Amino acid sequence: MRPTLPFLLTLALLIPAAATATEKCTVSCVISGFAAKNHRTLGVYKTPTDNSCKVGTKNGFPMPDPSCTPGAVNPTVTIDVLKNTNFRTCCIRDKVESEPDKHVAYKWYGVPDPPNNTKDQTCELDHLVPLELGGGDSMDNIWPQCGPDNVTLKERYFKQKDQVEFYLADQVKAGAMDQSTAQHAIAKDYTQFLDAAKQYCSSHKCE
Repeated sequence: MRPTLPFLLTLALLIPAAATATEKCTVSCVISGFAAKNHRTLGVYKTPTDNSCKVGTKNGFPMPDPSCTPGAVNPTVTIDVLKNTNFRTCCIRDKVESEPDKHVAYKWYGVPDPPNNTKDQTCELDHLVPLELGGGDSMDNIWPQCGPDNVTLKERYFKQKDQVEFYLADQVKAGAMDQSTAQHAIAKDYTQFLDAAKQYCSSHKCE
């Protein structure tokens, strides 16, 4: 039986999408001692239920519920791995939990699951300890960081935290800060680094 035209058209549309997904990681990720699925929680963790997690605040910024999102690290992502040319965050991302499965965090925090990322994006599933620092890609390290409304995209809370992540990652790789210290510090209170990160990113590439 010959394939029908609709089938061929559907296949043609699916193949580029699949190829794009696999081409996102441009490095081999083959590094001695590195295990993408390894993760260790930084606190006591029990899988939450819907609407059981509450967003807190610190210095005017949202903070995750420590009982739901204590933070997690991948112990195999050492400073040497972070500096290895065969490592990118894509080597870890979606290796423990798939992207669709991570969206359960919105239900845990009682936040409506937003539409696909756009310039009007108001929420992001954030890694409390960022992958750039050796954070784990597990649910104990993921929470929905949302808001504020009526500001530009770069002023969203998650974009400001992104600057902290780039700043700390560069500090660690430069030897100016211990990796474990940075991991625990950002998990406890990322807002303490906002001013330093903003100043750093004003003269360095933070993207």
